[in-house]
Amino acid sequence: MMISVVIPCKNEAENLGLLLDEVDAAFAGRDYEVIVVDDGSTDRTADVLSARMAREGSKLRCIRHDRSAGQSAAVRSGVFAARGDIICTMDGDGQNDPAYLPQLADALLAAGPGAGVAAGQRLKRTDTWLKQRASRFANNLRQSVLKDGTRDSGCGLKAVPAELFRSLPYFDGWHRYIPALAVREGRTVIHLDVTDRQRRHGQSNYGILDRGLRGVLDLFGVWWLRKRRKVVPTATEIGR
Repeated sequence: MMISVVIPCKNEAENLGLLLDEVDAAFAGRDYEVIVVDDGSTDRTADVLSARMAREGSKLRCIRHDRSAGQSAAVRSGVFAARGDIICTMDGDGQNDPAYLPQLADALLAAGPGAGVAAGQRLKRTDTWLKQRASRFANNLRQSVLKDGTRDSGCGLKAVPAELFRSLPYFDGWHRYIPALAVREGRTVIHLDVTDRQRRHGQSNYGILDRGLRGVLDLFGVWWLRKRRKVVPTATEIGR
């Protein structure tokens, strides 16, 4: 199966070169493509990506937003541009290790057609104390409400069937609720423990408010969506 790796990024020119080298190494010998979605960067991100695409044999495709629309919108643009059967996602800041992506894709395939997501769960966080506290609060609240069995929905490392990914209801902040939305569709979720890394260059371009306070509103929106779909039937076409 072809795998599409979708990487949303904003102002990550200093991190992208090494990160893309790591993605290529992780998927060596496999059928894959890499889609970087430049979410309105104002640094040299566009130049770095153009030079990379010009390399012989490059697997890279690039999408650029004309203005910053947020991480969820960037992920969605990549998902709808992807050509692969499985879509893997990761953050563009280098804190996610691409070596886990093939493992997530393999775990998803091994689990069979009923599986909706293979999701990474970080064992040790390297973010600031404040971001860790905000993330821990959001995850605990989300788990108490949604009960989707996912302790770290904010980890960018995920593998999802392309057809399912494109069918999930979209809203700003949607990328943090992929496991719960997959469960809503009657699919199962597989988890893989992963190790978080230090950011090599720069600073986060998506703030704590996006991850914390606004997420509370999103949480109850997802809870409502799940309550409104009580039965997921198995649809079988009957021969004529």
